[in-house]
Amino acid sequence: MYRKVFEYLESWRNNKYRKPLIIQGARQVGKTYSVLEFGKECYDNVAYFNFQTNKMLGSTFEESISPSYLIPVLSHICRQTITKGRTLIVFDEVQLCERALTSLKYFYEEAPEYHVIAAGSLLGVAVNRKKNAFPVGKVDRYTMYPMDLEEFLLAFGEEDLVKKIRDCYHNNKPMPAALHEKANNIYRQYLYIGGMPEAVSRFVETKDPLQVRHVLETIAMDYLDDMSKYQESSNEIKKTRLTYGTVAVQLSKKNTRFQYKLIKKGARAAEFENAIEWLLSANLIHRIYRAEQIMKPLENYRDIDDFKIYLSDVGLLMAQKDVSLNDILFMESELTDFKGGMTENYVENCLVSSGFKTHFWRNDKGTKEVDFIVNIDGKLIPIEVKSGDNTGSDSLNDYIRLFHPDYSIRISEKNFGFENHIKSVPLYATFCIEDAK
Repeated sequence: MYRKVFEYLESWRNNKYRKPLIIQGARQVGKTYSVLEFGKECYDNVAYFNFQTNKMLGSTFEESISPSYLIPVLSHICRQTITKGRTLIVFDEVQLCERALTSLKYFYEEAPEYHVIAAGSLLGVAVNRKKNAFPVGKVDRYTMYPMDLEEFLLAFGEEDLVKKIRDCYHNNKPMPAALHEKANNIYRQYLYIGGMPEAVSRFVETKDPLQVRHVLETIAMDYLDDMSKYQESSNEIKKTRLTYGTVAVQLSKKNTRFQYKLIKKGARAAEFENAIEWLLSANLIHRIYRAEQIMKPLENYRDIDDFKIYLSDVGLLMAQKDVSLNDILFMESELTDFKGGMTENYVENCLVSSGFKTHFWRNDKGTKEVDFIVNIDGKLIPIEVKSGDNTGSDSLNDYIRLFHPDYSIRISEKNFGFENHIKSVPLYATFCIEDAK
């Protein structure tokens, strides 16, 4: 399956200032697959080392982390010649061997001609930085996320539809009605399946939603196991699981602002802030803050007590909420309270995958809200999200009157268009929103 990380990896390979690369992200988002496919395509051979399956590897790095020592030993272990610039060296599950992570510093300083990629999950929670120095400034870093809807479409062989969507987006012209309906239907399938590669692959092969749900529930159980494995306190494990399990409940409320009282009665920030930080470090959730002022940089004006939390994958959200494919395809009335938060979660996933740091705006009275504010080509652009095709909104109109943005974006099930400085973008085209940088 095509992944957008391939383009980044190619530019990394050809960069004369290339450093050893760390690819991080939640478990099972496709890190290993992507790196190995890239290695097969672009190098003579791949020297692959997995610290989870080969328990003896760690002892090699305990002996020495100098490249001059490691290279011949690693060549012997993988039974391949490791050649400068022609072999891709891959350290997988690197969080299980902190000395291997530290060795990247010495590959950069002493052997920059070797191409090294380390892939790992839970790097933010599994690595003891007091004991082993993290190679700050000596590595390149890239965070992978689940597949976005464009990658999803390509997995189903819909290259022509992707081209048509991008053409309509950039030229503000409507999609033909039949293609618009088709794309909307695929978007709804994506809400159920999400972007975890195994779930997408299973649906491509079987077209069976129950098979997909089994995959997603298994991934969710693996995440819960990680919460136990990488936290020592049983109390912290419990709080982290409670926090993760309440995201769908938070998104079902009309005001999707994160409320501690929805975790348990009487809950306070001090009690659960460590749990939230753990989930963020594990890349299992996204958090966005309310911008108190619409000024650059938005990070300087965030209200640290007013934020929203979304799951890292909308398919996992649907599994957590036990929403069926038919519920989504036909938007059953029982989903009324959840549709808004579900759609916001999808859009947030898309924007984060595209590299945006998102915020939201709410007026001081708490009566008007715009879902996302992003920096596009140096301009602060408001993005309003609608779960259906009803696009009336006092909130966006108030925002425009107050802050006079160059233009605004409204994402809904309606077709493309541009009117009154508002760019209409169908939900299925959210992946087209990009920053030229």
